[in-house]
Amino acid sequence: MTAPGKIQIRQIDAPSPGPGQVLLRIKRIGICGSDVHVWRGKHPYTSYPVVQGHEFCAIVEQVGRDVKAIGPGMKVTSLPQICCGTCGPCRRGDYHICDTLKVEGFQAPGCAQDLFVTAAEKIVPLPDDFTFEQGALVEPAAVGVHAVMRAGQIGGKNVAVLGAGPIGNLVAQVARSEGANVLITDLSDYRLEVAAKCDLANRSNAGTETLNDASAAVFGPDGFDVAFECVGAEVTIEAAVQTIAKGGTIVVVGVFGERPRVDIGLVQDRELQLRGTLMYQRPDYQRAVELIRSGAIITDPLISKHFPLTEYAAAYEYIVRTGDKTMKVFIDL
Repeated sequence: MTAPGKIQIRQIDAPSPGPGQVLLRIKRIGICGSDVHVWRGKHPYTSYPVVQGHEFCAIVEQVGRDVKAIGPGMKVTSLPQICCGTCGPCRRGDYHICDTLKVEGFQAPGCAQDLFVTAAEKIVPLPDDFTFEQGALVEPAAVGVHAVMRAGQIGGKNVAVLGAGPIGNLVAQVARSEGANVLITDLSDYRLEVAAKCDLANRSNAGTETLNDASAAVFGPDGFDVAFECVGAEVTIEAAVQTIAKGGTIVVVGVFGERPRVDIGLVQDRELQLRGTLMYQRPDYQRAVELIRSGAIITDPLISKHFPLTEYAAAYEYIVRTGDKTMKVFIDL
């Protein structure tokens, strides 16, 4: 992407893996909301030109010297973070919030290319029977796993997920797999229909039913103990603060393009816990693989449309044009 809204397809020499690296033949790339922000020129931490792509499935083509336990022909994905290893967060194990974090596809070249070299230590093997789409969905599923982990033990708790896009859907499915009672809300009937196909039984259209009314209908007078804000909008984070039970936990998953106004006095008065979540770590990827393999995360209803690599721009135009009538769009190589 040479500039917002401009994509150039180039032929370059095939790369080779160096020591400790793996050469991947990319098979499927998922497009996420952050990619669309880059397309629109609204991503605050991405400069141009940039090779995009960070959620993907690939086949190992070749491995470099000193690489063990990974071999040609394996179906894999990988973590896209590039971390310093020396800052405070890295030293305490929180490398996903590294002080100088770079992410492939944003601040470093991504996987939108036939052959892609990455560090062997970032590779996550996948089951042979995974579809390429399931492999590419491991990354967003890992976002959901990490977000749910940030809420602590949620088994048996009442949980509201605000936003039924791909990430909200996956957060809700992960929460369900952990034994939570889940309500998912959105303004889009289409996305709520997808949620139904993913066996998320409790759904509410926020345009016709308040969060308070939906909560009362599903959970009764006790309401919900945990909320996941998966929209990135003032109206949804404020609804969570106003409605959640006293002592509840709100996890901020959505990316806020504008600074929201939130009633912090209410957060203090009701002893609410407001927690952020960013990306994931390797255990989140591994848990995502397990949940998809077991069927605890249902993936087929999330698949909206496929485009070839040469029609990357058309894929973005489709996503922008269809808006909330689409879920996950894939690039096929």
